[in-house]
Order: sequence, then structure tokens, then C-alpha cells
Amino acid sequence: MTDLTGKVAIVTGGTRGIGLATVRALAEAGAAVVLTGRDEASAKERAAEVAAELGADVSGVALDVTDSKAVSTVIRGVAKERGQLDVVVANAGVLEDALIGMIRDELIDSMLTTNVAGTIHTVQAAARAMMRKKSGSIVVLASIVGTQGSAGQTAYAASKAAVGNVALSASKELGRYGIRVNGVAPGVIETAMTSHLDEKIIADRIDDTPLGRLGKAEEVAKVIRFLASDESSFVTGQIIGVDGGLVL
Repeated sequence: MTDLTGKVAIVTGGTRGIGLATVRALAEAGAAVVLTGRDEASAKERAAEVAAELGADVSGVALDVTDSKAVSTVIRGVAKERGQLDVVVANAGVLEDALIGMIRDELIDSMLTTNVAGTIHTVQAAARAMMRKKSGSIVVLASIVGTQGSAGQTAYAASKAAVGNVALSASKELGRYGIRVNGVAPGVIETAMTSHLDEKIIADRIDDTPLGRLGKAEEVAKVIRFLASDESSFVTGQIIGVDGGLVL
């Protein structure tokens, strides 16, 4: 198993779905993990559950990634308290479907503010904390929708295309400091975010996927864990698809 013993990690949006699976995957590998969520009670509850389940060092804090000052305060605080910061996973995001003729201004603002600005805030704060040590791994959550598009998801697709390019651009800047930045682009994964999809849409996606099924959050988390570890020490500026072959 990948060994992250002695590493300190932060996972934003870590209370459910891919984020929570990532918290578990990193903790299982020995990392001390801080998960964040908008609701403090939920963040602390999820952290306590994982800590008890795995006997690991997992804690939870409240964080709204759209608040740049709050992001900076939390990430800087973890780095100062723990004496280091090795891994940051920018997972926090929102999804709302709407046909192009029905996209509201509020939906656009929500997608861009949370998914794009929130990711930039997180990468920026992580980079500042990691520069002192001249090492670290940052992973952002993109999506195959960001490269392939999807009917009814124009705003979401635009936001995830931007997130992928945050990783590409940041990797070019931060490599000189020993900081790696990569993205993971999940396909259709069984999470609360996709549970709202129509059964026919799900069936069509499965038909289009060579592996013939939906993905699991744990499968995405394992790829994130690889990117977080020293096993990927020469990997940066990559967007890795975890989609069962849906994009070929």
C-alpha cells in the first residue's frame, strides 16, 4: 500500500462522496488528515467517524472555499500547527443541471464562485504554505464533463474546464518550488452528486463506458492517493481520467 506516514493532508469538501473516500484513502496510508466542509458539525462528525474506524489522525473544520481569507486562514493554520503541509486536495464543488435556455444567473455565479474561485483560493493558499518546504502535492477535482461537455450541464462543464486549467497553469508556476499540481477527472461516479440523474441517462452512460458500469468514489480516491504520494514524484501538470474508458 502507498505509504503516507508522516504526511499532513487537507481535503476540502471532505464530508461525503469522493472527498470522504479520499480522506479515508489518505488516512489508511498513514497521513494525518484535516477534512473541511461548509457545516462545522458535519465536518467534525465525519472526521470523528473516520478516525474511530481507522484509528487514524483525522480532524474536521468548517470552511467555505468561496471565502479566500477563510481558506488562507485554515490552510496556514494547519501548516503552522502541524509544522508542515504535504498534500492538499481541492475537492469542494457544486453541481446543478440546467438546459442552456434555463440557466439562471445565480446558477452561473454558484458554479464559478465555488468550483473555480474556490479551487484557485485553495491552490493559492496551499502553494504559499508549501513553498517554504519546497515540496508538496496539490490535486484538484476536474471532470470529464470539462473536456467533453454534457447536455444540460453547460455551466458545470465550463467550471470544470476551468478547474482543469488551474492545475495545468499552476503546475508550470510551482514546479520550480518542488510543488506538483495534478487533476483527476472522474467519469460518472456513484455519489450523492449523481444520484439525481435520470435512470435512462445513467443507463446511457454505462452503455458508453467500456468497463460497463459506474465508477466508485473509492476508485477515484485511490488515484488521488497515488498523486499525493512520492510514488508519483515525477508526475505534474496531468489531468488523469478515472472514467472506465468513457473518454477514449
